Amino acid sequence: MRTLIRDVRVFDGERTIATADVVIEDDLIAAVGAGGGRPADVEVDGTGRTLLPGLIDAHTHVFDGSLAQALQYGITTELDMFCLPQILEGQRRLAADNDDVADLRSAGTLATAPGGHPTQLLAALAGTVLSGLDAAAIDFVSDPAQAPAFVQARLAEGADYLKIVIDDGTVHGADLPVMTADIAAALVTAAHEAGLRVVAHAITAPEVEIALDAGVDGLAHVWTDLAPDDPASQRLAERVHAQGVFVVTTLAYFEAITAHHVETADCARPGSSVNAVGALRALHRAGVPLLAGTDATPFVPAHGAGMHRELELLTEAGLSAEEALAAATSLPAHHFGLADRGRIAPGLRADLVLVEGDPTRDITATGSIAEVWRRGARQIR
Repeated sequence: MRTLIRDVRVFDGERTIATADVVIEDDLIAAVGAGGGRPADVEVDGTGRTLLPGLIDAHTHVFDGSLAQALQYGITTELDMFCLPQILEGQRRLAADNDDVADLRSAGTLATAPGGHPTQLLAALAGTVLSGLDAAAIDFVSDPAQAPAFVQARLAEGADYLKIVIDDGTVHGADLPVMTADIAAALVTAAHEAGLRVVAHAITAPEVEIALDAGVDGLAHVWTDLAPDDPASQRLAERVHAQGVFVVTTLAYFEAITAHHVETADCARPGSSVNAVGALRALHRAGVPLLAGTDATPFVPAHGAGMHRELELLTEAGLSAEEALAAATSLPAHHFGLADRGRIAPGLRADLVLVEGDPTRDITATGSIAEVWRRGARQIR
């Protein structure tokens, strides 16, 4: 199948091309530029529209229906940050075998202290769509010597990266057991020896310091305990940059739980959302790679729709529209080693989103979706 998208504005993941023809051959992008060559089986008029790489949500939690919902909103890949094995296996098969859902990468089971975050949420989820989660099924880490075995168990699950949790509950108004610095360091060492990246859930400055000391590759959230004008926030951002660590933004998550006081998710203290924006601005000033992620669940933020709100919040926090789009396309692809996607270039996967208008000038245009392709399969809208 050969598809020609004619006369379209292209944001290729890094920069904008004013007008181009883009050719899809089966599941790959064949050409970007002139649309010559043999006739196309399908032609799509791109006039007044913008073609984007398929969006990548760099922080989600996947359950039944999540991947289909995400793809409807142009999210062609979700990076799951905690999924128990009994759920993950089926979701992996679904993503591998079907082109009408988003693709999936996952950390599988996260590493946390016994009784640590997020086990305090499980009781609150009784009777909900997530009631099947069981704290006893979480493989806790209570000693540095357990780190290699924990990592090997995650590899056996098929984990694509490791997630560790360093969270004493302060931001949630709780008092929780927290992973120690020596265990965090042992997990990072074991994961790196196994070829896995490590992403840390750490949402206060002291927790982020522990994660940085351990040598993590990325942070799953911005921190939320420092006021926007606190010089310590900028100093921490500079350290994140110096260590080459990326940060997943999740502003939509902090906005949602602060505004709606969601009882089935982390109940953030007042001011968390404002502080999160302040941390993001400090990180942006420091030049830290920012990856757009929502922390989507079956509650809030929603899979798919949450990403479009995240992009709006990123521009409100000071990113340019092109920077926000890169945060949802080329940057997560690069930092998670997904070399086959995140950009529009010949030879890459045809994961594409066509939108009305120009989101490089008005980011809200990402929500005006005209067409979606996943592995070259045009979605029925």
